[in-house]
Amino acid sequence: MAEEDDNYTKDGTVDYRNNPANRKKTGTWKACPFILGNECCERLAYYGMSSNLMLYFTNQLNQHSATASKNLSNWSGTCYVMPLIGAFLADAYLGRYWTIASFSIIYVIGMTLLTLSASVPGLRPTCYKKDECKATNSQTAACFVALYLVALGTGGIKPCVSSYGADQFDDADEVEKGHKGSFFNWFYFSINIGALVASSILVWIQVNIGWGWGFGIPAVAMAIAVAFFFSGTRLYRYQKPGGSPLTRICQVLVACLRKYRVVVPGDKSLLYETADAESSAIVGSRKLDHTDNYRFFDKAAVELQSDHSKGSIDPWRLCTVTQVEELKSIIRLLPVWATGIIFSTVYGQMGNLFFLQAEYMNARLGNSSFKIPEASLTIFDTLSVIFWVPVYGQFIIPMTRKFTGHKNGLTQLQRIGTGLFISVFAMISAAILEVVRLRIVRRHDSYNVKETPISIFWQVPQYFIIGCAEVFTNIGQLEFFYEQAPDSMRSLCAALSLTTTALGSYVSSLLVTIVMEITTRNGKPGWIADNLNYGRLHYFFWLLAVLSVLNLGAFVVVAKRYTYKRAVGTPR
Repeated sequence: MAEEDDNYTKDGTVDYRNNPANRKKTGTWKACPFILGNECCERLAYYGMSSNLMLYFTNQLNQHSATASKNLSNWSGTCYVMPLIGAFLADAYLGRYWTIASFSIIYVIGMTLLTLSASVPGLRPTCYKKDECKATNSQTAACFVALYLVALGTGGIKPCVSSYGADQFDDADEVEKGHKGSFFNWFYFSINIGALVASSILVWIQVNIGWGWGFGIPAVAMAIAVAFFFSGTRLYRYQKPGGSPLTRICQVLVACLRKYRVVVPGDKSLLYETADAESSAIVGSRKLDHTDNYRFFDKAAVELQSDHSKGSIDPWRLCTVTQVEELKSIIRLLPVWATGIIFSTVYGQMGNLFFLQAEYMNARLGNSSFKIPEASLTIFDTLSVIFWVPVYGQFIIPMTRKFTGHKNGLTQLQRIGTGLFISVFAMISAAILEVVRLRIVRRHDSYNVKETPISIFWQVPQYFIIGCAEVFTNIGQLEFFYEQAPDSMRSLCAALSLTTTALGSYVSSLLVTIVMEITTRNGKPGWIADNLNYGRLHYFFWLLAVLSVLNLGAFVVVAKRYTYKRAVGTPR
């Protein structure tokens, strides 16, 4: 009987028929190729569409540089706010599988509409010659409706795919649990394989063949991603949705406010918890050990006689220790989460101001007439990630393990902090390059010549540095938020992690607005001028470098004070 029990997972996962998941027939690396393939195709679609949007806004929709920058930042930000909706539905009602499936359909609809808006006469902008176009209000509206449908579709996919992949490994099995770190590395690797194809082939198609084909191919890729995901249905492990996490959080808040005068007992074993020695009252969640911080919330678990006055326990008056610890876990994550915003602001410059900088550089390959599309420079960020992911696993982990004694070399927080440190140098590199570029402009008195005689390949270091920082910070953050999230809130915490990208885009947009408001007074062109040769873009990069240093200091303080969650038992 015990041998038969060993055939099934202990983390509460089930198979597609809602039976306990057989560990030999479901999950692990058998199921992961379908999830990783889905993510690779979806990211190919996303980056194939988004990498060149700055150019589409300025050349096809005829928007000013600052306006296009803000529109791109706002849309990018929305793509990473929407995951909060998808995560809530996944954790509370639909589960991760059906959330991914249903929102993928919305994504495909948005991509199809975007393709039509760039190719169908009447919907597409009117062009007088190459890169000189004008769009009516209705044509611009059609484009943005499509883009925001894509943003909504992203909201159901992004917070669930990484968590869903990690769900394929049993937390209660030490061997399977050890593979989760590798999964997150390969998950990020698959993202960048998709991005590599997008930033090389698709960007070239958009610039040289047409935007209809350039958006149409990503739309087909997204449809393939959906089909590939469904084909793995029988192999997946499924976590049962545990009910609304927001309701449980509100119950703790209401219960502790009702008992604000109650004294928390010194003996924490007196706090209310389910009688079951292992299972918690929350579907799909293990019990959580009590922690000593944020003691005010423990009042919600103080059991009073009045809590039983109606014959049963009112969850708005009395909560379990596990439910209280769920809220504490979220609160502990917030300071770490906040320090990711500035990193995301820096990261977002690749598809934004790095792109504008590239437009004023020599994009020709040697002495030939072949011009490299500016957006293709992101390929060096992708190549950097593809280079550093295996290097991290094969060399950095064993090397750092000798000094730290930690099985993964660096803790998740140490990994995130290392990436924050590296990202500072990306902004320094971009600022120095812009200083050199402007000196050449002044030397040749070529303010009205867009193509500065300095090769676009001098941007490679800033892209490569950001790619290295990503491998540390973004992958570390993915793993950290998954591991530190309560079992029944993993999609929500993955979405919380993604909102740093959204807020980073909004911060970028806000900084551009403030900087332009201040620097364009008295008729001045401003730091981010329509003609960058008259601007001071390097000042903006220096500003981001300073903010990154301050943010790193804040992260070090937060990381030292962080208390890790402690899960016990098995899910119900």
